[in-house]
Amino acid sequence: MADKRVVITGLGVLSSCGIGKEAFWEAIFSGSSGIKPISLFDTQPFKAKSAGEIKDFKPQDFLGVKGLRTLDRSTKLAASATYLALEDTKLKISEENTRDIGVAIGTTLGSVNSISEFDKEAIKEGPHYVNPALFSNTVINSPASQVSIKFNIKGFNATISTGFSAGLDAINYAADFLRLSRAKIVLAGAVEELCIQTFLGFYKTGLLAGTNDALPEISCPFDKRRNGFILGEGSAILVLEDLESALARQAKIYAEVSGFGMGFGRNSLKKAMRLSLEEAKVSADNIDYICAGANSSVDSDLIEAEAIKDVFGNLADKVSVSSIKSVTGECFSASGSLQVAASVGAIEKQMIPPTINYEQKDPECNLNHITNKAQERKVEKVLINAFAPSGVNSSLIISRFN
Repeated sequence: MADKRVVITGLGVLSSCGIGKEAFWEAIFSGSSGIKPISLFDTQPFKAKSAGEIKDFKPQDFLGVKGLRTLDRSTKLAASATYLALEDTKLKISEENTRDIGVAIGTTLGSVNSISEFDKEAIKEGPHYVNPALFSNTVINSPASQVSIKFNIKGFNATISTGFSAGLDAINYAADFLRLSRAKIVLAGAVEELCIQTFLGFYKTGLLAGTNDALPEISCPFDKRRNGFILGEGSAILVLEDLESALARQAKIYAEVSGFGMGFGRNSLKKAMRLSLEEAKVSADNIDYICAGANSSVDSDLIEAEAIKDVFGNLADKVSVSSIKSVTGECFSASGSLQVAASVGAIEKQMIPPTINYEQKDPECNLNHITNKAQERKVEKVLINAFAPSGVNSSLIISRFN
């Protein structure tokens, strides 16, 4: 199992700062923020009014018009990202190969809006008058299932719901299936949609930037001015493939999945990073870039900075660190897969995307931050963190393919 190599051969991205991998890469490397005033719902009653919302999303451009009417936003995002990933890898799904292809998608809050609207209709009109065609959207595995239905994928189908780390966890789940020879190709990634219900959940807990009148609504990871995160939405789906299959197809290989680690609890990010290094069989000085999970929260950014210092020791002030959430916002379950998409871009372009909006240094978060402008660097191995201060923490290492 451990000797079977897993590679990334395709990439589909929908984000607030770009649709398609090239537009996404252009935005994160140029520091072009996707955070804008929210248009999906009325923010007049709230102090927080911005998000990483995908403004020009037209699912019919990717999926056609048939069957779209009954699908929710999360499912349309995931299916559209899958379409882009399949186009990128030039994979044709047929009866001959469909049972060798699987789907693993991370999402945690993707059904919240659908559940809310379905139940609202049941209360308002009575349970006998709800539209049964909308019921499937209320289950959390709807995006993954609809992806398999839409693209006729008959291998395994899995939904991973582990919160902030779900995107990385889904990729690891897929990689394990490939290493166990239970599939040859897996469409893996994550999705979350922006909706009033999710917004209110985070807003009421005071986690969003700008909820305090005296502080700005800004996403500035590791900056001393940080005061909470700004929500985002999106989907990134990667084509993961065992190396033998990729070579047989003569597929373009973007990178290799080298190591993964997971921990649970407030201080478990250190464990996750160490386990990922151990599985990848590399030391800390082999990591060229840390794609941080920092989302501009006061405590969370500090915890991650301290964990990096602990794991990397005297190398912590040398390894390059940045957070793309300054551009995309905090996309919850989808953030990890978007970070992987960004890290693939870093390897592809030999360049590190910046943390934008960085102005005031926080001595407690003192690392080798790449700020406000991308920097050309040698990028062979990237460590990606998905971090929740009190829950599941995961780290993934991807490497330039040799």
